[in-house]
Amino acid sequence: MLLAGLCTVDVVQRVAAFPEPSEKVQSLQVDVAAGGPATNAAVTVAALGGQAILVTALGAHPLAALARADLEARGVDLVDLAPQRCEAPPVSAVVVRDRDGERTVVSRNAAADPPLELSGLAALFDGIDAVLVDGHHPELALAVAEEARRREVPVVLDAGSWKPVLDQLLPLVQVAACSAGFRAPAPSLAERGVPVTIVTAGPEPVRWSTTEDSGQVPVPPTRARDTLGAGDVWHGALAYAVARRDGDVPGWIGYANAVAAERVQHVGPRSWTKAVGKLAGSREEGVR
Repeated sequence: MLLAGLCTVDVVQRVAAFPEPSEKVQSLQVDVAAGGPATNAAVTVAALGGQAILVTALGAHPLAALARADLEARGVDLVDLAPQRCEAPPVSAVVVRDRDGERTVVSRNAAADPPLELSGLAALFDGIDAVLVDGHHPELALAVAEEARRREVPVVLDAGSWKPVLDQLLPLVQVAACSAGFRAPAPSLAERGVPVTIVTAGPEPVRWSTTEDSGQVPVPPTRARDTLGAGDVWHGALAYAVARRDGDVPGWIGYANAVAAERVQHVGPRSWTKAVGKLAGSREEGVR
């Protein structure tokens, strides 16, 4: 699979309670990992046994080495379209509350894109079964989606929030997976040409609709210990299910729900990967 979008460096502090203003607290655990919607989705695909190719803009800053090392350790193939960039990559400061896994995030996502070298993207598509885009690098998202359309490869969109690029991107998307807070200006996603729309709402049932049908899929009841990146993991599992080209929309969602439910039971940004790998089940070998 090819996953295109944001890569950040996440500094994660686990605490007994969120600090009040001007208060200092001691953390229970500290982790540093690569983050971002497409990045965490790529880690999920790799954990499930698929080949994950992450296309992003990371650069040569020393902080970028932390993300590179994490992705290499997780089996993700990194394609950096801005390898000479000297500026620091986006950094997220994350605080996770120990008793229920809730988190707060302070981040600065990708600013104005550095010049991206997009001419070699077509070569990455050989054997690709599906792509996921998060829209954080608009030029990249469009180029990937357009190439996927030419090759009849399904495009999954992680639609966390409205971005201007979506006016051009949505007509190229086969599956739009939206957060509950996602709001698109008229016309609707279906009227923009999106065949499948899915809406997640945390532990609430996941709603879906197509041109012919609609419904909802319940989320397994789970004691959450860490919710950081759970939505990204869900999107990665959904895209992996789409890439397998079997089952139907409710089946894709049920699979993603199970993977995300497993993720939130584990403390830390990567501790869940081994357990999630067991959920791949009877996956088709060689999914890309």
